[in-house]
Amino acid sequence: MSDDLHPDNIPNDNEDTKLPTITTLDGLYENWFLDYASYVILDRAVPHINDGLKPVQRRILHSLKEMDDGRFNKAANVIGNTMKYHPHGDASIGDAMVQIGQKNLLIDCQGNWGDPVTGDSAAAPRYIEARLSKFALDVVFNPDTTIWQASYDGRNREPITLPVKFPLLLAQGAEGIAVGLATKILPHNFIELLDASIASLKGIRPNLLPDFPTGGMADASAYNEGQRGGRIRVRAKIVERDKKTLTITEIPFTTTTGSLIDSVISANDKGKIKIKKIEDNTAQNVEVVIHLAPGISPDVTIDALYAFTDCEVSISPNTCVIQSDKPRFMSVNDMLVESTVYTRELLKMELDIKLKELMEKIFFSSLLKIFIQEGMYKHPDYEGSSTFELVVEALTRLFTPFFPLFYREILPEDYKKLIDKPMSSITRFDFKKTDEQIKNLEAEIKQVKHHLKHLTDYTIAWFEKLRDKYGKDRGRKTELRTFDKVEASQVALANVKLYVNRIDGFIGSGLKKDEFVCDCSDIDEIIVFREDGKFVVTRVQDKVFVGKDILHVAVFKKNDERTVYNMIYKDGQSGVSYIKRFSVTGITRDKEYDLTKGSKGSKMLYFTANPNGEAEIITVQLKPHAKLKKLTFDEDFAVLAIKGRGSMGNMVTKYPVKKVLLKSKGVSTLAGRKIWYDEILKRLNADGRGKYLGEFDGDDRILNIFSNGTYELTSFDLNNHFDDKMTVIEKYDPAKVFAVVHYDGKSKNYMVKRFVFENTVIGKQTSVISDEPGSKLIIISGASQPIVKIEQLKGKALVPETAELNLADLIDIKGMKAMGNRISIHIVKSVELIAEHDDAEDVPDPAPDSVEDTEITLTAEDKQVSDPAPAAQQSALAPVKSQEPVKSAEEKSVESPPKSVQSKTVDFEITNPDDIDIDDKGQLGLF
Repeated sequence: MSDDLHPDNIPNDNEDTKLPTITTLDGLYENWFLDYASYVILDRAVPHINDGLKPVQRRILHSLKEMDDGRFNKAANVIGNTMKYHPHGDASIGDAMVQIGQKNLLIDCQGNWGDPVTGDSAAAPRYIEARLSKFALDVVFNPDTTIWQASYDGRNREPITLPVKFPLLLAQGAEGIAVGLATKILPHNFIELLDASIASLKGIRPNLLPDFPTGGMADASAYNEGQRGGRIRVRAKIVERDKKTLTITEIPFTTTTGSLIDSVISANDKGKIKIKKIEDNTAQNVEVVIHLAPGISPDVTIDALYAFTDCEVSISPNTCVIQSDKPRFMSVNDMLVESTVYTRELLKMELDIKLKELMEKIFFSSLLKIFIQEGMYKHPDYEGSSTFELVVEALTRLFTPFFPLFYREILPEDYKKLIDKPMSSITRFDFKKTDEQIKNLEAEIKQVKHHLKHLTDYTIAWFEKLRDKYGKDRGRKTELRTFDKVEASQVALANVKLYVNRIDGFIGSGLKKDEFVCDCSDIDEIIVFREDGKFVVTRVQDKVFVGKDILHVAVFKKNDERTVYNMIYKDGQSGVSYIKRFSVTGITRDKEYDLTKGSKGSKMLYFTANPNGEAEIITVQLKPHAKLKKLTFDEDFAVLAIKGRGSMGNMVTKYPVKKVLLKSKGVSTLAGRKIWYDEILKRLNADGRGKYLGEFDGDDRILNIFSNGTYELTSFDLNNHFDDKMTVIEKYDPAKVFAVVHYDGKSKNYMVKRFVFENTVIGKQTSVISDEPGSKLIIISGASQPIVKIEQLKGKALVPETAELNLADLIDIKGMKAMGNRISIHIVKSVELIAEHDDAEDVPDPAPDSVEDTEITLTAEDKQVSDPAPAAQQSALAPVKSQEPVKSAEEKSVESPPKSVQSKTVDFEITNPDDIDIDDKGQLGLF
């Protein structure tokens, strides 16, 4: 309220002085409304750039500091104490306090403070408690650097702004609506802000992107540094549990689980999506389970959720702050630079204050030491002084020789401190201890001066200290992604039935007595071809006239270059018949397009729509004519080029046509559809973005291999979604051989195998490694000659060794479910893929220390060596392909391996013959 409008300032009618009468609306705005607008902008709705707080937030924090004793305080007590500074009632204070507490940065909360994720409100202030967090105590307060002002009633003092040494506004975000302007500042990541502040001090301009406490995924490509005109799209994280169930695990910022569920139910009621039921299992973590109706695609449903519900929201930032008592629009990066500079100035002020305090301590310690050491306290001039003025004169004379030792002039107040010292402390004064204290203070002064001289480095160290102390568990929650735009018409559920009255020329969803065309969405566009050679595209409606004698009606797909229309028409002026093939891509809705030459009386003689560019053969029958000997002939659409819809076409005949008949159906004349995989969007596309997968047609499939050792086959539908854990994506080749190195959780061994992926049902995930706990996929390669490097511990002494192996030489092609062979007989520490070759001639010669294959025969008693040993000492005798036997130095002259005992023969892989030992009983063992 303006001071002029305060009741105390309005004179009574009996008084001679009266307020000036304002007779125009302009005067009202000039005197009252602008005052009110300025007040709302500066003192209520918009945060200050220095501390990032609105006045109510600043007063709450100041009140908490005033009440702080390390224990929790009832929120009601905090609200009551804050009312000394904030004259707008307890409700606004309580709401603002809950919002600060829910951001989990400045206030430690105890009790039910509500949940911004679910939208649950906090308990009443008398039931919840709060205290300042350690972060707030370290960063927000310092009475020595705070500028104070009187409270609204003059009884107390409050800070104009708090000396916050951290970009608090960018960490918490802010939103407010004032008069004539608004602000919306999005929250950013705690650690990224500190790193950006450090980079700013090093001369690197920051590039901040939002991070939301609710997680989700965000496309910030149009963020525009948080300024007006920018936009950020935020999506929920949706996981496909199975083909019938979707789970929302993270929600977009500005939504709650309740509002999101309501939007899903609303979309289902409107027929945009089709679900069976939805469950909210949210507890500590978000879990909204969506059960799909039978026959509904989960991939299409995910896109539909983004298109028609709050699973995707668009947020428009508008960064406005108060600076120098004026609203200012600026970018978040400029705000961070300003905050960093402000923090450095605050740290400089604190160092200056500390330096002065240290120098004052040395000053008074030196003053007291000289006062006692020189015996001034018992000097006749001092003892004979009867008034304080005489004492000052006497001490000034006595201290005159020592003036050069002090950094400033000795004031009467300093003498007052001396004479107030009790005689007991003077007689027990410890000169040695005082000298040590002065020495320590001088060391501190030296350090402070060093910090002041290297203020930027000191500020960087401050931010690093905050990051190390408070950065734990404050990593980024929102995944930054680039989204493709979901076309609502492509994912909308077919929720209406389309009908046509061909003769009268009507189409629509309300013509239930007429011919049924197809199921479609209420936002689809419909293309209609007529017998007069014209076509039009219009939206689905209840009933709409599109022209009589309809030949073809269907759902129109924008930019569809694979649907090809084949037609023959007769020109109304010349009577000549023409044939042509064309596609319809971009159009203007509700505009008629003529496919003929435009002559009056032109007529369509033959027409087909071919979704994959099929080209049929037709038979043309002519009417009898004296000059004609042959009345029938065939035309093959395959020999025609596909041109634009406005092309005239090729002449068929200049004679009248009696009838056009289909002779044989055709096959597609188009090449396979070229598909790419965009690794940023994690979607398929036909636009050439990302990794080229190949040409797809018919039943071609895509192979997806996941990091957990499973794979699945999918179609090449562009609506498909792909898991973040996918490691390989390529066109499925049933004959292609893959090599896999995996760790078996049961035997604790690294295994290798080669196989081809089985042609499974689309969408079925199948594991190619062991199901035992601890099993994991290490390497997968589709190259014919994959080279790996293994690090192993060899021999009895477990000597580290490195070997390079060609996986194609270790094992033959086996079944997909086979366990495979051990990759080495020794303890393997790691396996790394170092090269992939598709030609055996490109493979370099194996390293001298490569693992070799050896065939050894054991008795049945010896078989126990391979299994029961502990994991670290297990026999590495895994079955491998037989090769030449390895001989020791003493056996080089021996031409054949030892004779086998009549028992089972097992192939084993031995790297070092020295590891083989024969005991005194003739038993074979390994070191």
